[in-house]
Amino acid sequence: MCNLLTEGYKYACGHYIIEHKKGKIDCNSPYCVHSKRHRTPCHDCACERFLGPDASETVLGLRPGFCPECKPWYKGQNGGR
Repeated sequence: MCNLLTEGYKYACGHYIIEHKKGKIDCNSPYCVHSKRHRTPCHDCACERFLGPDASETVLGLRPGFCPECKPWYKGQNGGR
């Protein structure tokens, strides 16, 4: 499972939102679609499709309020409380 090196902003709700993807740490697995060792084409591909947790999260700053994902839930929309 490959991992990303990212920069982003931390919100008051605690979530970190990626602003820039600065690089990738390759897992070198032929069974990971994000790896340079993954076969192309890979017929009937059942390989790993998800990235692992960010290897590095550089916080560019703190933003007040909720992140875009939390905002609807805490503003009385979508059944939020």
